[in-house]
Amino acid sequence: MTATSPTSPLRRPIPLLAILLAALAVHGPLLLMELPLGSYDANFHIFFASHYAHHWFNPWNTQWFGGFSQTTYPPLPQQWLALFSFVTGLNLAYMLVQLIFILLLPVGVYRFAKLWVDERAASYAALGSVFLGSLSFLVYQAGQLSTTSAIPLYLNALPYFYEWSRRGRGRALIKGLALTFAGAAAHHVTLLFGALLFAIPVLILAIKDRNNDEGEERSAAAVVSRALVFAAMAGIGVLVVLLPYVIALIHNPINQVPIPHASRSNYILNPEWGLNYWVIPYGALILALPFIVMRGASNGRLRPLLWGFWITFLFGLGGTTPVPRWLLGRAYEILTSERFSFWATIMALPLVGLLAADLIDRYGKRAIAGLAVAAVGTCALAVAWTTFHPISYDKELRVKSVAEFLNRDGHDKYRYLTLGFGSHLSELSIITGAETVDGEYNSARMLPEMTEHGAAQLTNSKYYGTNGMAALSAMLRHADKYGLKFIFVRDPFYRPLLAFAGWRQVDSLDMGAIQVWTKDDVPPAQPIDTGVVPAPWEGLMWGIFPIGSSILALFVVLALPDRERAVREPIAFPSPETVYVRGVK
Repeated sequence: MTATSPTSPLRRPIPLLAILLAALAVHGPLLLMELPLGSYDANFHIFFASHYAHHWFNPWNTQWFGGFSQTTYPPLPQQWLALFSFVTGLNLAYMLVQLIFILLLPVGVYRFAKLWVDERAASYAALGSVFLGSLSFLVYQAGQLSTTSAIPLYLNALPYFYEWSRRGRGRALIKGLALTFAGAAAHHVTLLFGALLFAIPVLILAIKDRNNDEGEERSAAAVVSRALVFAAMAGIGVLVVLLPYVIALIHNPINQVPIPHASRSNYILNPEWGLNYWVIPYGALILALPFIVMRGASNGRLRPLLWGFWITFLFGLGGTTPVPRWLLGRAYEILTSERFSFWATIMALPLVGLLAADLIDRYGKRAIAGLAVAAVGTCALAVAWTTFHPISYDKELRVKSVAEFLNRDGHDKYRYLTLGFGSHLSELSIITGAETVDGEYNSARMLPEMTEHGAAQLTNSKYYGTNGMAALSAMLRHADKYGLKFIFVRDPFYRPLLAFAGWRQVDSLDMGAIQVWTKDDVPPAQPIDTGVVPAPWEGLMWGIFPIGSSILALFVVLALPDRERAVREPIAFPSPETVYVRGVK
């Protein structure tokens, strides 16, 4: 027995425009309040964008680590941020870029879900993507702009990959490749892992659906061969778009001591991190897990999606199971697990869309009310989580006084270090041209004092235990070598170590909240020859091809309209006997 009639408006798909307006209504005000600025990595992305805004064709950045190349990190969202900043300023540009990709996500989820489920369930899946706890977690706590930028592009590329593999349509090939190039320019990790986890189930689906709508038999080998053609062309194109990145990776592979990250914890033995990295991102989706497994396993066409979800789900559990370490190998020590939870929740949405449709058919408006409470509660909890689980112990830290100190009296001739600043280090680097031996981008570190110890930022040394303090002690011993003359201390924990190493306090800033320590007879900083400065032609490519790939994708998607797809199943219209007009049968 159902609570809705076949002609009920509740059985109609939600218009995509309405879903986009919902996304704008939910996330627009939060972004206008600049809520993401308090996240872990937001200022890191803004710092990169600030460099592009001033040195578009020169990716060599001397402000961190004594010098590093920004070709080690795909630049697309940061480059768009830099362009918008000329009109809006950096902070508002960050919010605008993030909003654009938040709006692209439901479009991608809708198109991806339509490969697996009907239009109605796909629209529910798209609406659900607006309220994903994992999305809010990445946007408002983690600040992973590149991850949230890349996945909408890949999701929109996957239907074209399916169309090309199944039917060999040239327009689908062109559009799919263009979006794939842009996705690679946004984030390399999503390209290497996320796209693969999504693409393999879609390829299996294309093989299952290979016969045309008239029942004509088609070869599975032809589908696979076209998929391989797509993969080969995508690989060549990505190599061209990210060639400077590939060169940097070949010359300097990531061989530093692994840095611990809480997302790789065993969530059962460490329930605090299980709550942070699993419960908060999944939210009410946890209640849907039994349905996802049962519905996916019971339908042969949905099983590839279930397999992809299950593998990605296990990766998102970090060190709770040995599966990620077994399958990822060395990459397990470099990757963080929260991105896998994000991808897993997205892969679950088509099945969740089916669940929503079943509940609405059975319980009508009561189901809508329950689903709305679950969705809004999931999103709200993830947004509010930074209040209950603060990212930084000192959100009131103001770095402007430090920048003013560095920018006067020739102080910027020397390098500096901060202790106890947390993610405010990037914020400081944006407003001063002075150089530091520290930085917030682990893969770009070249100084041996940092790569030989399992610690990330020196400013957070104490949180990495013995390894962190060993890295800091080594850097203090070699201060003369790097022209390190000033240390700005916010956390008194570090004062005894500085005094023991021969440093002395000479000033205080921000009403005494920050102490300035110095060491006598330190020579001015000199350029550090690491042998990894990009060639001028690499800077030229870096300034043209990544941003150009997104412009190309926008052009081909708009210039080559999609043809109407043949409907795989006939649409069931109500018979005349069941049509109601103004309540009369």
